[in-house]
Formats: sequence, C-alpha cells, structure tokens
Amino acid sequence: MDETRELLAQTAAMAADFLASLDERPVYPPADADALRAALGGPLPEESSDPRDVIAQLRAGAEPGVVAIPSGRYFGFVIGGSVPAALAADWLTSTWDQNAGLYVAGPSASVVEANAKRSAA
Repeated sequence: MDETRELLAQTAAMAADFLASLDERPVYPPADADALRAALGGPLPEESSDPRDVIAQLRAGAEPGVVAIPSGRYFGFVIGGSVPAALAADWLTSTWDQNAGLYVAGPSASVVEANAKRSAA
C-alpha cells in the first residue's frame, strides 16, 4: 500500500505542477499529431510495468499535446473547468471505481446518477 500512496502523491504533485503552469504555458500545445503518435504509440508491453514508469511515460508523451483548457486564457469552446472540488471529486470517484448502471454494483453511484438525471429533466 505504501507504493500506491507514493504513486498517488507523485501523481497529485504532477497535477498540481500542471495547474500551477497554466499562466505561463501556451494555451494551444506545440506538439503536432505525428509527434504525439510517436510519443504515445508503439506496441503495448507483454509484461506489467512499474506504475511510476507508466505515469511518467504518460506525462512525457501526452503533456506536449495537452490544451490548457483550465487556464483563464482559454476561449476555444465552452467545455467546463477543473475547479479544485470537481478535480478532487473526480479522483475520488475514479478511485472508488463504481458502476452506476446497476444499484447492486454501486449503490451510491447509482443513486447519484439517478439524482443527476432527475435534476437534468
């Protein structure tokens, strides 16, 4: 469990670094599609990989193509924002990994989904 805690702490630090960089980074990323395909492509490994390596490779390969949507300088589309509470809630619900489609597979998630549907109606 200590390794999982360390991985999540490192990932949280990467996320915080990204958010802290929004004022300085370009709104639209400099990477082109071919560079991103080269960085993110290739065969999948036959064996499991160290999770720290997976996250480091994801960051290195994807970040050059990440649009600064959470930035106050992004005006491309109305997509939404990554306010701290929404980001933290997303992490927590991803950690819980519940299925909202069936009550028996995720009671809380199912109730939240039903409430959201009623609110949207």
